[in-house]
Amino acid sequence: MPGMEKLHLEDVLEDSPQTRNLLRVFENDAFALKKYTLGLHNCCQRIMKAQNELCAATQALSQQLRDYEIQTFPLEPEDSILTTTLKQFSSYLDDVSSIQQVLSAQYSETMMYPMSRFIQADLEEVSTLCEMFQIATTEHESAIKNYMKLPKKKENDRQRMEYNEELYGMRKKFHQTGLHYYSSLNALQYKRKCSLLEPILGYMHAQRAFFQMGQDAVCKKEIEEFLNNINASVQGVQKELQQDTKKTVDLIDTLEQQSVQHYHAEPNPEMPYIPPNTQLAQKGGYLFIRSKQLIATRWDRCFFFTQGGNLMCQPKDEVAGSLSLDLNEPGVLAEPYETDDRRFVFHVTSPKLRKSVVLQAENERERDEWICTINNIVRESGYVKSKSPLQQQANKERTPSTTSSTKESGGSSPDMANVNSSASLGSPHAPKPAPSTNDMLLSDVPIQFDLQPIIDDITDVTPNLQGPPKRINPFDQSTGEVLDNLDSAIADAHYVESFVVRFLGSMEVKADRGEPLVLETMRQIMAARAIHNVFRMTESRLVVSSDNMKLIDPSTNIVRTVFALADISFWAAHNENKRLFGFITRNRQTGLPNPSFACHVFECNVSAEEICSAIQTATKLAFQALMEKKAVEKIQKVKAKEKNILLQNIQNLEDADSDEELSNLPLSPDGKYLVLTATEDDDEMLEDTNYVDTQMTQKVKDLVVTQEEEGVDDSEA
Repeated sequence: MPGMEKLHLEDVLEDSPQTRNLLRVFENDAFALKKYTLGLHNCCQRIMKAQNELCAATQALSQQLRDYEIQTFPLEPEDSILTTTLKQFSSYLDDVSSIQQVLSAQYSETMMYPMSRFIQADLEEVSTLCEMFQIATTEHESAIKNYMKLPKKKENDRQRMEYNEELYGMRKKFHQTGLHYYSSLNALQYKRKCSLLEPILGYMHAQRAFFQMGQDAVCKKEIEEFLNNINASVQGVQKELQQDTKKTVDLIDTLEQQSVQHYHAEPNPEMPYIPPNTQLAQKGGYLFIRSKQLIATRWDRCFFFTQGGNLMCQPKDEVAGSLSLDLNEPGVLAEPYETDDRRFVFHVTSPKLRKSVVLQAENERERDEWICTINNIVRESGYVKSKSPLQQQANKERTPSTTSSTKESGGSSPDMANVNSSASLGSPHAPKPAPSTNDMLLSDVPIQFDLQPIIDDITDVTPNLQGPPKRINPFDQSTGEVLDNLDSAIADAHYVESFVVRFLGSMEVKADRGEPLVLETMRQIMAARAIHNVFRMTESRLVVSSDNMKLIDPSTNIVRTVFALADISFWAAHNENKRLFGFITRNRQTGLPNPSFACHVFECNVSAEEICSAIQTATKLAFQALMEKKAVEKIQKVKAKEKNILLQNIQNLEDADSDEELSNLPLSPDGKYLVLTATEDDDEMLEDTNYVDTQMTQKVKDLVVTQEEEGVDDSEA
């Protein structure tokens, strides 16, 4: 390369001061180059580490997006659009991570390898030769000094030869080491040009290849459309958020203005007087309740509310309320009370239970409203343990199910004989009347959250066998239940299906069918569970057979409840949450002209449509079995009638003594056999049962042929 400074190898042996000065310049340059190269290597190493970290971070981000689906968010539905979007983003990030891994491998090959090779093979070689050259110089100087100290006497020829040989060896070593050292310093000037540029060149080539692969992988039309849709969706959500924020701010201002009077426990005298509402039938709020501990009394702040004719108490740390006092008992009374030198105290007493609950409100208005509400509930007797006046009136207004309504909804078990079609019983897809949903729901009806036996006498109970362990987590979605340890009645059924279900609740309804009625019942039960923080669910094994439906305890294999297929009038799955389903049952009670109806709601692990399909199949088989049974009974009845007629005619033959009596018997026109007469009712039954008519006619013909072959006389016959 023209213009490049070099060390002259011819001057190595001479080792003049000028050569030494020039060598020192080259050495300083080599040391500076090594220092700079090490700094450059550190920078490239940082890039390499950053790229590896970027690959790992991208992979972790992709995995985190996929993990959103398995997270349990109480307010996020399982089929959320956000879950699908994050999974799609995760797949795109996997592609980006693959490209980044390729870039990391290219960095290692084209940037880090040339840099490491230059440092280890060239710069380290120069450093090693520098040390060797210094050692050789020192030894050469020492050999020269020893040689130059030799005296002039000839007696020391042997010593002179030894020093001369030593000088020869040291000078040769110095010369050879110097030649290699000088040549390495000269070559370093060339290697500087390529070794510093090659890593940067590799970095740029890797970046270009990375951008090219990234463009091919990311700049696709489908990805562009996906990103545009997500961007538009995000902008729409942000716009909705802005609108909701504005409404929230306005609502906060309104609530703050309306709640000024509630900030004071006692109303400010300057504010207008608000009288207590004495017409309330339900109320809830915080009260202080008195409890006794040994010789002292204690006042605790709890949330009280009325539900189903009961005064409920729920501490802050509890998830559900507990019964404080049953307001259905006779003689319950709420009135002001004076105790412990406290204001606004009242108590609720129950003479029958001999129990008194002492409560304290924040002000006089709250106390009066609580007293009026409790007394209103007691006075109206809207909630009693038997039938309330409201429910009794509703039962009187109900009309029994007719044959026409049964046909419209697909049939129901009590009227199976009147159904002329083979459609499944209670099918939710059959046409049905569409009354208002509010008209089909009873007002102020209590909701049952715990699964209780719906029938009084359960005779079909499986033995207490060892079953699977009881679940601790009520939201556990694991399955694996099988049809084991079933009683003989279910095992002999023509159709059996088993599902794991969890009971959510049941409530009384007015009508016995209607998909809107089932959906509205589901909504009310789920809302009530959320309001009262009811999270516990009773898990059971629902066994659907062609005989009945049973709820079996999975831990003990004991039958909890049996539903007769004749009492199941309707069933339906939720139109959005595919794991919710409900069915309506008839509850026949003695002493009442009309049955009552209850809707039961369950949650399942599989699709609710699968369970509804199983119920439909079971009821269809039950209907077919019932029709076959009635047909067999009709055939047997016809056979019995024909047998009686035949026996009567034979008896008449035996009792006939004269030709005149024989002529009165019903004979055929040719007089060969008797005519089996039947009434009009029998003719109608025979028309419905062609099989019986054909079989009986064939038997009579066989009897005539037998008589002719044996030669029996007509009169004897």
